[in-house]
Amino acid sequence: MGVLREEDGRLPDVIQPRSLHEAWERKMALGDSARYVAGGTLLRTGWESGTALIPKQLIDLRQISGLADITQTEFYLSLGALVPLSQCRSNEHLQAVAPALQEAARCIAAPSVRNLATLGGNIASGFGDILPALLVYDAELISFDGKFMTTLPLTEWLNNHWSGMKPAADLVAEIRISPARRENPLTDRFEIFRKVGRREAFTPSLVTVAISAWIDTEHRFREVRIAAGGGTGRPQRLRRVEAMLEDEVYTDSLLPALYEVVENSFETYGDPFATELYKKKTAGNLLVAELWKVMNRRS
Repeated sequence: MGVLREEDGRLPDVIQPRSLHEAWERKMALGDSARYVAGGTLLRTGWESGTALIPKQLIDLRQISGLADITQTEFYLSLGALVPLSQCRSNEHLQAVAPALQEAARCIAAPSVRNLATLGGNIASGFGDILPALLVYDAELISFDGKFMTTLPLTEWLNNHWSGMKPAADLVAEIRISPARRENPLTDRFEIFRKVGRREAFTPSLVTVAISAWIDTEHRFREVRIAAGGGTGRPQRLRRVEAMLEDEVYTDSLLPALYEVVENSFETYGDPFATELYKKKTAGNLLVAELWKVMNRRS
């Protein structure tokens, strides 16, 4: 791999703050010429593909303590922004609380990349493959705004990010997921993450789908959460699809109508590898195929 340089041939200066406040202050002082970085894998992809310039300064967050742990409390699972994706794959707390999130981490890039790439970096991009899985768990995101640690639902944080309302110096610090509570002994839960890419393995996504729901003994859906994303598109909850399934008793005849709602409601984009319509159809096919497999295994 060649040495990455800015247009004028200079390597970027690397700044290593020791606290969130110091990192935020440096970003505020340097503005658009500086970028936060930890693993740097997603940034590097942009530089090497020519879709992004290398900044003059890199604010390296890896010296900031307390951001690289996964901890279970009585009320929630806490994931630090500097947790490597490889750690997400093997963590027993994550397996118990959010298996779809663990599957999403398993599907991202190659092992060497996952050892460097961080959870916070994937989130901060606004389009990382980890985001649809986090959305179905109603995750909360804690960020630092220079004075306070602010907690927002991930859906709200994404709205701010994509609308341009998120301050550029804002720092993702932590993600929290509340464990699912079983409604009663007669309900069961399933959680799924699926990705379609341009090749079989180690490939950028075209479409990703995540699903979480309870099913009662009558095969009725409860607390349905469905999200989709892929590529550099905006990850989103498919609320029309959720509303269609909520309190509905599953039958195979439900699937064609469900596919149609996914195709009509998933907001995505075309690129050189796949048209917008292809991505919509792929999301619909992924969703109905996974529901069919889950429900017919239970029959």
